[in-house]
Amino acid sequence: MESLATLTGGAPVSGLLLAVIVGASAIGLIAAPGLIERNLFRPHWLVPNREYLTLLTSAFVHADVMHLLFNAFTFWAFAFGLERTIGSERFFGLYVVGLLASDLGTWIGHRHQPEYRTLGASGAITAVLFAAIVYFPNGSIFILPIPVPIPSPLFALAYLAYTWFASRRPGGRINHDSHLSGALAGIAFVALTDGAAVGRFWRQVLG
Repeated sequence: MESLATLTGGAPVSGLLLAVIVGASAIGLIAAPGLIERNLFRPHWLVPNREYLTLLTSAFVHADVMHLLFNAFTFWAFAFGLERTIGSERFFGLYVVGLLASDLGTWIGHRHQPEYRTLGASGAITAVLFAAIVYFPNGSIFILPIPVPIPSPLFALAYLAYTWFASRRPGGRINHDSHLSGALAGIAFVALTDGAAVGRFWRQVLG
């Protein structure tokens, strides 16, 4: 673990998670498509078929290369710096809480839909993103095709509003319930484990 910490600049959990996400997804997309099919999260069938393991494994496979690249880049952009700030143990706890919360949101929203299935690390990564926004409120986020950086707190507010609205609309390929649950879990995790960080966030935002 010490060598991994050195290699990742003090963020071994982030490095390991990113490696597993990219590796498992690449194997599924290139060599073993069945790996993806077996690890889809299907909320309706979670309890009847006892597919509990997919609560975790579905977050390590992705639908296509663009899906993987987007999640991997977002994770890389925010996870490593956040882990160095809060420590590896708390970062791992955040990731697990974000992942399970996103699963719960998905299950609540789609448990009555037998054909619904989802995959990807987006929910857990959204938890990481929003926790990072709490710790670094003076940062900015770029979103294509918007040509200017968006202040992180403004992005967070707009993202929550959009995701809540989008999750109320049926259809579509994006699991907005997972994103919304993950984002709220990231904020809640920071509030419960480091309330002072939330106070600093508001002081910096409000001036």
